[in-house]
Amino acid sequence: MQGKSDRAYHHGDLKRVIIETAQDMLREEKGWQFTLREVARRAGVSHAAPYKHFPDKSALLAELATLGFNEMGRQIALELERQFRSPHAEFIAASKAYIRFGTTTPSLYRLMFSADVDKSSFPNLDEAGNNAFALLLGILDRGQKSGALKKQPVRAQAAAAWSLLHGFTMLSIDGQLLHDKVGTKPIDVVLTCMLEGFEN
Repeated sequence: MQGKSDRAYHHGDLKRVIIETAQDMLREEKGWQFTLREVARRAGVSHAAPYKHFPDKSALLAELATLGFNEMGRQIALELERQFRSPHAEFIAASKAYIRFGTTTPSLYRLMFSADVDKSSFPNLDEAGNNAFALLLGILDRGQKSGALKKQPVRAQAAAAWSLLHGFTMLSIDGQLLHDKVGTKPIDVVLTCMLEGFEN
């Protein structure tokens, strides 16, 4: 009788099983201290099975981070399919989608930007991050072309915007955005203040 690992590998599902198990462990353990051996045991496959697709734990973490950037980009792109009355509204909507992704998947979000993931060794991860960043560049570029935003180096604007979004997301994840410090709707105020520096 075939074991779970044999069936998974035979049907081409082994990689998916390993990834989904690692994603579950990332959420449940709120971190990535697990080993490949623990992932294999949790998945019900042999200890050697993960190495068929991932040479080491770093490769598995890079895969999880890549999927995270792809999903974040998908959620932002989905938000951008709506019709917006202004570049301001488009930027606010995309920013909230970014923050919502980070705050609803905190462990994954931390991993995506962690030094534990060697991005230089995994081109797909770098590409996924760049694709997500390109959505922000596109919003700002359209805003400049419409005349709503100041003519400034678009990548400089994007870097400023991303720094704010990332910082806000991390503060939110860490429970630092207390109402007595930042009010009840800090994201609206913060984004509006930043956009006022970009707008004509």
